[in-house]
Amino acid sequence: MQSPVIPPDQWLNSLHWRYATKRFDPSRRIDAETWGKIEQSLVLTPSSFGLQPWKFIVISSQEIKDQLPAISWGQSQPKDCSHMVVFASLQELTVDHVDHFLENISRVRSVPLSSLEGYRKVIMGFMDATRGQHAVWSAHQAYIALGQLMATAAALRIDACPMEGIVPAKYDELLGLAGGPYATRVGCALGYRHTDDGYAMNAKVRFASDEVIVRL
Repeated sequence: MQSPVIPPDQWLNSLHWRYATKRFDPSRRIDAETWGKIEQSLVLTPSSFGLQPWKFIVISSQEIKDQLPAISWGQSQPKDCSHMVVFASLQELTVDHVDHFLENISRVRSVPLSSLEGYRKVIMGFMDATRGQHAVWSAHQAYIALGQLMATAAALRIDACPMEGIVPAKYDELLGLAGGPYATRVGCALGYRHTDDGYAMNAKVRFASDEVIVRL
């Protein structure tokens, strides 16, 4: 049996350590090397069919961050954090997107595009069967990426706060997404907790394992 790269107890300690940070220290920034690893973790996020129907908009410009509380229910995290990540996903799954994805498989795996025709038919069948539901489907995929980001941040001892308390349409306007194929779904502020954030010391409140885990 292969030994885990991260000891299980260490991993769980990271998850116990994390919390939805309410107040960030605006004087601290995530260094470029660490941020690069975080971005790679986003790129590596799994998705249905592997289609990756998303864009991750990384905001580190203070000028832009200063505009975010007004469209984030007055919350200060987007302004005071080091980096704000906005998860945008496709509003409609298109043939062009599917073909671009398949061409990438062909290039990366050095296989003929023609060998992927069967897979293309499967995806096209899914597209047809879910017509009118693509926006919901792609939003679900974005939340997979959000989970991956938060777990990565916890392992690296980077604080994070997932944020649904935003006005997506206003974010779309600010970020130049309005009228385009992608739309804002959710955000996540990342940085370092402020020493005065009392929420950091609160005990986690979770249902007991036997209430939420069903073993068959």
